[in-house]
Amino acid sequence: MSNLKASPVRLRLLITLLLGAVALGVTLYLSTAVVRDLRLLNSARSDNVQWTLSQAEVEFLEYDLHLNTSLGNLDPDLRTLRREFDIFYSRINTLRQASIYSALRDVPEFSRNLRIVQTFLDRTVDTIDASDTALTGALPELIERAEAVRPNVRQLANSGLNYFAEDSDRRRSNIAVTLMQMAAVVTVLLVTLLLLALYLAYLNAQNVRRRAEIVQASERMKIVTGTALDAVVVSDAEGRILDFNAAAEQIFGYSAAEAIGADLGGLIVPDHHRAAHAAGMERMRVHGEKRVVGKGRIKLEAKRATGEVFPVEFAIQSAQTDEGEIFIAFLRDISHRVKAEADLVAARDQALAGEKAKTDFLATMSHEIRTPLNGLLGNLSLLRDTKLSARQARYINNMDTSGKLLMNHISDVLDITKYDAGKLHLRPVQMNISTLLQDIIDNQSGAASANDTTLDWGWIGPPADWIHADRDRIQHILMNVIGNAVKFTQAGRVSVQAEVLSAPDSAPELHVTVSDTGIGMDDTLQSQIFDDFLTGDSSYDREVGGTGLGLGIARRFVQALGGGIDVESTLGEGSTFLIRFPITPIAAPAATGPHRRLRSGELRPSRVLLVEDNEINRVVAREMLVAAGHRVTEAANGKVAVDLAQNKTFDLILMDISMPVMDGRTATRQIRDGNGVSARTPIVALTANAMAEEQQAFLSDGMNDILTKPLTRDGLMQVIANHVHRDTDPPAFAKDASKAVAGAYLDDLRETLGVEALRPLLDRFVTEVNDTLAFLADHHSHAPAEIAARAHRIAGSAATLGAVELRAGLIAVETAANAGDEKGMAKAIAALPAIWFVTRPQMRADRDDAPDA
Repeated sequence: MSNLKASPVRLRLLITLLLGAVALGVTLYLSTAVVRDLRLLNSARSDNVQWTLSQAEVEFLEYDLHLNTSLGNLDPDLRTLRREFDIFYSRINTLRQASIYSALRDVPEFSRNLRIVQTFLDRTVDTIDASDTALTGALPELIERAEAVRPNVRQLANSGLNYFAEDSDRRRSNIAVTLMQMAAVVTVLLVTLLLLALYLAYLNAQNVRRRAEIVQASERMKIVTGTALDAVVVSDAEGRILDFNAAAEQIFGYSAAEAIGADLGGLIVPDHHRAAHAAGMERMRVHGEKRVVGKGRIKLEAKRATGEVFPVEFAIQSAQTDEGEIFIAFLRDISHRVKAEADLVAARDQALAGEKAKTDFLATMSHEIRTPLNGLLGNLSLLRDTKLSARQARYINNMDTSGKLLMNHISDVLDITKYDAGKLHLRPVQMNISTLLQDIIDNQSGAASANDTTLDWGWIGPPADWIHADRDRIQHILMNVIGNAVKFTQAGRVSVQAEVLSAPDSAPELHVTVSDTGIGMDDTLQSQIFDDFLTGDSSYDREVGGTGLGLGIARRFVQALGGGIDVESTLGEGSTFLIRFPITPIAAPAATGPHRRLRSGELRPSRVLLVEDNEINRVVAREMLVAAGHRVTEAANGKVAVDLAQNKTFDLILMDISMPVMDGRTATRQIRDGNGVSARTPIVALTANAMAEEQQAFLSDGMNDILTKPLTRDGLMQVIANHVHRDTDPPAFAKDASKAVAGAYLDDLRETLGVEALRPLLDRFVTEVNDTLAFLADHHSHAPAEIAARAHRIAGSAATLGAVELRAGLIAVETAANAGDEKGMAKAIAALPAIWFVTRPQMRADRDDAPDA
């Protein structure tokens, strides 16, 4: 306790000494400044500087006097005249160059007169150094010059003397200020000492009172520890128990008489922790290392008198006493809490396992249902190509409609699963919201007309046509809400209004209001309308049908966009849905020329490797490809596909993902990493899984594109159109032809060289690029330095001819080759054929537009 009392006293003493040291330091500093300034005032250096200024004027007068004396003398003393000039010249040179006058030279008046005098000296020096005859003849002119410069010499000396006089005044003022500061500091120091004396007297009185309070506090502490619900155990540095309160007796089963004086480790520490406890006590005694003391609450185990080991939560603090260091441990029996936590964790794990099982079940079932559904819809597509009666065609259309409806329901379930599992990721793109709304209105106009309903839309305020947002999610939301409004409104009106609301401290929000005059909802249905599988109970609702998932998914999508959806409705009068979410308005993108889609008939017959374990899906895809004139090789798993790609050349590989023996991702990586003849062939994933993060993983494995099931003829043909070149190399991806070539370069060349001279130059460039692509296709057989040199040479030609995209691609190859980055080099080489695919048609000498790529 004496140590505890002494600590504040020591702190106050330390603060007092520190303040005294600071005051003494300030006083010494100010004294030093005063002494320094006095020395400067007494310095002979200042007198010498001013004497030199005055002497400069005196030397000029001596020189002027000898000039006038020499003029009237038949035998002038030219030697003395020259000496006087040299002395004056030396004085001025000292003023001009000496560092001691550097501050003086910054004075404008002194500097101006110094330049004038220096000019006078420079003009006179040649005359002074001339022969005696010439000097005698020039005496009148020298006198005239001297008379002209006399005022400037006078002003030069006066301005310098004024400067130093003012500087001396300034120094004396500084000394006066410093002396005043010193006096203020001394005064403050004396006042502080007086206050400290009063404070020490106050502290002395406080110490007397606190001594009595400590005695009372000690008595209260004994009462508190004796009645505490937590065990309080006090021990010394040797581990002997000094105090053992009533709660400790109840928790551990020992009486205080039994515990006090006993070894702490042997009494309450379990056997399997005793060695660690002994080692910790030894560390504290020898090295003073404390690993648990003062570290807050710690969970561990303790032992009762019965030998039962149970969990406890304890905290330990140490204190210094006259008898040495003691340790106070506060222990709490947490057996019941640990059991409750274990039960809670088990219940949580069981709930999470059930949720995961549900999610996995829905995802698996949606995938498994897609697979046979793919075969069903594919066979229906093939069946349409056969000769059918009108009744058969109607049945097939009905089956196709039902199949697509089933596919939509599966997609809805998968979307819910992804959202609830936290795997629903947004894919924002540039989009025109006005165009999207118009498309949805056009799509629903037929259903509205069938219900004798008017359907319209418009903007409130200025429109925000172009935004950066997730088009698919927004389309799904609006289609569901507007479709429901149309579905539940007969002989009425559905109105859609869009408005952009801006706030100064947040992103602008798009508000879309969908109002209808339909059947409306009561309060109970309004509160549940966004729940899953809710379809209402009106007769009209049962007539139109539905799964009840649409609005639930719409709400999830709106929340994923960072917005919300609300509804207000009156039964029998209609409903109003308000959809709101933040948007990022953007400028309208630059218009591009019309893009012509390649049709299957325009493509050369291609060699396609079809990798699919499901026989029905394999048959459907094969029939679609063969019907389009392509040659198909089939593989039932990824291992067979790897072997085929090693030895056979294919123009395209269609790769299923989930397969036995070897899955599609592993097969893709092995094909890409190998040196087979089809190692660089475009690979398109066939999958029923549309999760964005998994699609990204497919692309990172080396796949070029993704085709989701169920397969359609148009989808297959477009994939072939995108990835199989009609003439030579297959492009790995589509490029924007408008950016591939800088037309200004070719225009300049046409005007400079002429079309006839440019044509053979471009033909030669095309040949060189084709040869280079063939050379790089076998890059494994060439040294990186050779590849870099070849790419560098062609990149220079590409830059000259304006093939900017091709140049950038070749520079990427060169950079990767020089850095020894084999993967980066291979990736850059693989991208070149697609760039050349859109660049080559524009490498023409005439000005005709390049054909569509």
